Amino acid sequence: MNNMMFSFLPSPLVTTIVLLCMAIFLFVQNKLRMDIIALLVMLLFFLTGILSVQEIFAGFSDPNVILIALLFIVGEGLVRTGVAYQVSEWLMKASNNSEIKVLILLMLAVAGLGAFMSSTGVVAIFIPVVLMICQQMNISPKRLMMPLSVAGLISGMLTLIATAPNLVVNAELVRVNAGRFSFFSFTPIGLLVLVLGIVYMLIVRRWLSSSDEHTTETVNRHSIDDLIDSYHLHERVKRFVVKKDSSFIGRTVEELHLRSNYRLNILAIERWKHFRPVFLAASLGKAEIKEKDILVIDIANPDLDLNKLCQLLNLELAEIRSQNFNEQAKSIGMAEITPIPDASAVGKSAVELRFRSRYGLNIIGIKRNGELLQGNLVEEPLQIGDLLLVVGDWKLIRQLREKTKSFFILNYPSEIDKAVPARSQAWHAIFSIVTMVVLMVTGIVPNVIAALIGCLMLGKFRCVDAKSAYSSIHWATLILIVGMMPFSIALQKTGGVNLIVDFMINTVGTMGKHWMLISLFVLCAVVGLFISNTATAILMAPIAITMAQQLNLSPMPFAMTVAIASSAAFMTPISSPVNTMVLGPGNYQFSDFVKIGVPFTLLVMLVTVFVVPLLFPF
Repeated sequence: MNNMMFSFLPSPLVTTIVLLCMAIFLFVQNKLRMDIIALLVMLLFFLTGILSVQEIFAGFSDPNVILIALLFIVGEGLVRTGVAYQVSEWLMKASNNSEIKVLILLMLAVAGLGAFMSSTGVVAIFIPVVLMICQQMNISPKRLMMPLSVAGLISGMLTLIATAPNLVVNAELVRVNAGRFSFFSFTPIGLLVLVLGIVYMLIVRRWLSSSDEHTTETVNRHSIDDLIDSYHLHERVKRFVVKKDSSFIGRTVEELHLRSNYRLNILAIERWKHFRPVFLAASLGKAEIKEKDILVIDIANPDLDLNKLCQLLNLELAEIRSQNFNEQAKSIGMAEITPIPDASAVGKSAVELRFRSRYGLNIIGIKRNGELLQGNLVEEPLQIGDLLLVVGDWKLIRQLREKTKSFFILNYPSEIDKAVPARSQAWHAIFSIVTMVVLMVTGIVPNVIAALIGCLMLGKFRCVDAKSAYSSIHWATLILIVGMMPFSIALQKTGGVNLIVDFMINTVGTMGKHWMLISLFVLCAVVGLFISNTATAILMAPIAITMAQQLNLSPMPFAMTVAIASSAAFMTPISSPVNTMVLGPGNYQFSDFVKIGVPFTLLVMLVTVFVVPLLFPF
């Protein structure tokens, strides 16, 4: 019977359905990138003559596409200024070794951050934090990685800008003059789902762990602690506090000549400013030393009497501790490098290479044939196979790969993920984002203009630079959105939307309004198993709004149902990038997501169907 029905469909509609099925098949196969599939779809719509060039590329002029790109930059501002990491560090301190407490705080923190920046970015930030917490608490990452991904998805239900599906659905409402959502229209339902999600994960987390798992299996990279121990830095790196009347005060590092006079090498300067420590590691030669500065010094002369040195120079000695480096890890880092064979560096010392002045980094450890070298390392000729531990500004460590062809970076410590290049601008970032949110909430300017103002403020305050701003934009996601938009246009142009709407109305229309919402939610959930939640929203939004219009009902509850259902991608690891990211670190199987995700999706559906009409009456 279905074949007979489709045989009478107009050719453009059949072609559109075939293209849609083909796209879903390619998404499921996962052999081509999703953005490439979207570009192929755009090309085929042109070759088949279904859509005009203007219709195919309409997404590139859509303000919501620009808004999504700008929100990627906003998220980058939170990361670069350390705001996101401050939240994660607070979480570790506040949890106090209680698994229940850490789960609740973790989900609240992830959902709160994800309400204003990319949930994918938030989850990426928290994965190493969760692994560290699991290691310290000696529990399986399985017990916390799933709550992490669930909170990331729920964050998309909290604000208008939290996720692309919300913006897509709102754009469709505006396009057909059916209303619009405000910035916090999603918040009541999102908070309710968040509370439900926390309670649910507290109950089912025990289903996700097994006694034979080891939490350390997922941690592969060395940490700064490991490097400190491996290179015995406790023995040669010390901290000195500059006391009052010290001869160092008012002089630059270059003027002190510590390397030639005492075989001392200043690695970093810790200086308290505005009630928090600021760490200087780049361009130290020109840095002027002040009273109460803390100098991190590499001592190349093991016979030097440090007590006499402190008396002579009016310094106070303090032993280096692992936590000192961890505190500095957002600005100052380490890395292991090795000379490239046949490079000009082989056979020359750091002094001959002018390593410090050329790269801004200090060599504080050398391993040769597995043994640590002692003495004045900067004068030691380098050999093939030597391992060099360098310390300095994270930015300069990253640039080392581009600046030289003489060295190869072997190992970045895990703390590089915490590197914060614009830490001093944290309050400026918060001010910029609060300004953006206020503009969006009040409606003084369109959302895309508010986001643009926020991004320009982030740039003005140096929270982001041009390079980091452009690189933060996930272009593949934007191309996917733009490439899937022609399906929405084609289904409406060829009558496909009306066909689907008529089928759903004839099937469940007589059963009541709530059954209509259930059918919409289920259809979104099923489609979301095969394609991204953004693509799901693009396809389902016009169907939901048309259905409401044909029934002479408000389109708002129908549109909200689609938005919530699109974010409720809990059922498989491929339903959302957030799920895919925790798959490996959590050592999950496909069945774990089905076992946890399906019941929770049903709970979210029931909450949505009965609460949304109370907030947005039919």
